[in-house]
Amino acid sequence: MKRLFYARLAFNNIKKNAQGYVPYLLTCIGTIAMFYNMYFLTVARDIGAYSDSTSLRSILSLGSGVIAVFSVIFLFYTNSFLIKRRKKEFGLFNILGMEKRHIARVMFWETLFTAAISMGIGLAAGILFSKLMILLLFKIINFEVSFGFEIPPSAVLYSLALFGGIFLLNLIYNIYQVRLSKPIELLKGGSVGEKEPRTNWLLAVVGAVCLGVAYYIALTTESPLAALTLFFVAVLLAIVGTYFLFIAGSIALLKMLRKNKGYYYQPKHFISVSGMIYRMKQNAAGLANICILSTAVIVMISTTVSLYAGMEDVLRTRYPRNITVEAADVSDKQVEKLDAMIAEQAAKAGVSPQNVARFPHMSFVAMQDGAKFTGDPSQSYMTMAANMAAIILIPLDDYNKIENKSASLSDGEALLYVKRGELPGDTVSFGSLRLSIKERLPAFHSGSGMSSMAVNSYYLVVDGRNTIEQVYRSLSGGQSEMEGFSYYYGFDVAGGKEAQINMAAALQKAAAESGVAGCTVEGAESARESFYSVYGGLLFLGLFLGLLFIMATVLIIYYKQIAEGYDDRGRFEIMQKVGMSRAEVKKTIDSQVLTVFFLPLLAAVIHIAFAFKVITKLLALLNLTNIALYAACTAATILVFAVFYVAVYLLTARAYYRIVS
Repeated sequence: MKRLFYARLAFNNIKKNAQGYVPYLLTCIGTIAMFYNMYFLTVARDIGAYSDSTSLRSILSLGSGVIAVFSVIFLFYTNSFLIKRRKKEFGLFNILGMEKRHIARVMFWETLFTAAISMGIGLAAGILFSKLMILLLFKIINFEVSFGFEIPPSAVLYSLALFGGIFLLNLIYNIYQVRLSKPIELLKGGSVGEKEPRTNWLLAVVGAVCLGVAYYIALTTESPLAALTLFFVAVLLAIVGTYFLFIAGSIALLKMLRKNKGYYYQPKHFISVSGMIYRMKQNAAGLANICILSTAVIVMISTTVSLYAGMEDVLRTRYPRNITVEAADVSDKQVEKLDAMIAEQAAKAGVSPQNVARFPHMSFVAMQDGAKFTGDPSQSYMTMAANMAAIILIPLDDYNKIENKSASLSDGEALLYVKRGELPGDTVSFGSLRLSIKERLPAFHSGSGMSSMAVNSYYLVVDGRNTIEQVYRSLSGGQSEMEGFSYYYGFDVAGGKEAQINMAAALQKAAAESGVAGCTVEGAESARESFYSVYGGLLFLGLFLGLLFIMATVLIIYYKQIAEGYDDRGRFEIMQKVGMSRAEVKKTIDSQVLTVFFLPLLAAVIHIAFAFKVITKLLALLNLTNIALYAACTAATILVFAVFYVAVYLLTARAYYRIVS
C-alpha cells in the first residue's frame, strides 16, 4: 500500500466522524489557547512592572498547573468516548483484511492531523488573544495598561510539549485498545456494558457514608483554621461519595422505580427507566463528573467574585482605621514618644486624625478549650492549631477613654467582647486564674493587629494592669515575666488616596528613626494594591478555570447524549414498529433525558448548600466576613449556571432526538 493511503483514509475518517471529532477539536483548541494564555501571563514582561508581581505570578502559576493537570485528565477522558464509538469501524477494517498494525498507522495519522490542527489553531488563538487577556487582568487589578506585544518562547514550547505529550498518550492508549481486542469485540465495542448491572449495596452505603461525613464536617466546623485543615478532607470525601452514589446508588434507585408498578408501567417511564438501568454503569461516571465540575464552577466563580466585590469590606475588616501604628513591649515614655511623633507628622501633612482609637494592651495567643485557655504567652506559636485563639487584654481606664464610658470593675471581673469565635459561660480561666464575666460587650471600636488573625479573637477589659500581669504569670506558670505592653494607635484621615499613602509613608519613616523597636505602620490605601493583586488575580483565575470547567461539562454532556442516542436508536425503532407513536417516543425521550440530565445539577446545588458554612469560614481567612454578599454571589452564580445548563440541555436533547428518530 502507498504510504499516503493511510493519511487519506485517516483524513476521510475524521470527516465521516465529524459529529464526534469537531467538538473534540474545538475543545482541544480552546484548552491549548487557555493554557498558553495562562502560562503567557506568568512570564509576561508587563507583569513585572506591577509592584506586587510576585504574588500575582504565583497565583497565575498555580492556574497554569491546574490547567495542565486538568488537560491531561480531561482530554484523555474525552478521547475514550471517541475510541469507543470508533471500535466498530476499526473492527470492520480488521475483518476486511486490514491488519492491526495498519489500523495503528491510520490512528497515527488521525492523531497527527488532530494534533496539528488543534495545536496550530490553539496556539494562534492563544497568541491572538494574549494581549486581550493581559488587558483584562490589568483592568481587574486596577493597574495602568501598557502598550506592546510579545510572544514568550517558553509559553509556546511548554504548550507544544504538554499537548504533544497528551496526544501521544491518547495515541498509545487507542492503539493498545485495538491491539488487545479481537475483531468481534471491536464490532461490538459500542455495545459493551449492556448487561443489567447488579445493585452494589455496599458501594451505595459507602458512598452515602462518605457524603454524610463530608456534610457533617462542613456543618460542624467552626474555626477558620479548622476549616482550612478539614475542607480538603471534606472535598475528597464528597468526590468519593458522589462517584459511589452515582455508580451504585443510581442503579439502586432505578431498580426501586422499576418495582413501583404504578410508576414503571407507563409508556414514557417504562422505556426510559429500563434503558437507564442497562446503561447506568457506564454513564454514572460521566454524570458524577458533570456534578463535580458543576460544583467546582459554582464554588470558584461565587467565591472569587464575592472576594473581589467585597474588596472594601475586606480592607475595612483588615484595617478598621485608615492608618494604624503598632508597637510591642513599649514603656510609657515610648508611648508618649509615639503619640508626639504621630501628632507631628499629622501637623506637617496638614491633616487632623479622626476616629482615633489608641490604647495599651497585652496580646498573645493561647490554646482554647471552651472557656479555658492554656499555653505560655511568651512563646511564639508557629503551628497554627485549630483551637488557637488570640487574647487582647485592655486596662479599664483605657477602655473608658476609647468608648467614652465610665464602666467599673471589681477585682476578678472582666468585660468580654467576642470578635470571632465562641466563649461559653460566665467565667473564663487562664491557667489557675479565673475571671468573672460581668458583661458581654456588643461592640468594641478597636483594631489591634492580633484580632485580624484568622483565629478566634477575644477582647477582655480588666480592672488594671496588675490583673493583666497576673494573667500572664498564671499562663506561664510563673516561669516568665511580662516585658511590657503593646500599643495600638489607629485613626482615619480626612483625605484622598494620595494623602493617606503619603501620611503612612511619613509615619513609617519617622517610626524607623524614632528608636522604638518593633514599631510598624500600615495603611489601608497603601495595602490596596497588594489586595487587588491577590483578589483580582484570584477572580481572573476563577473566571478562567470556570470557563474551562464549563467547556468540559458541555463536552461530557454532549458525548453522553450522542452515545446514548446511538445506543437507543435501535430500541426506539423497534418500539415504533410495534405501535408506539412518534409523540410517545418524544415523551419517553424527554422523561429519560430530564431524569438523568438534571440530576447532576441538583446534586451540585445540594453539595454547595451543605458546604456554604465551611466556605464562609475559609473566606474569613481572607478577611471577607460579609456572608450576605457571598450568599448573593452564590445564588446569582447558581441561577446563571442553571440558565446555561438548560440551554445546553435543549441543544443536546435536540441532537439526541435527531439520532433516535
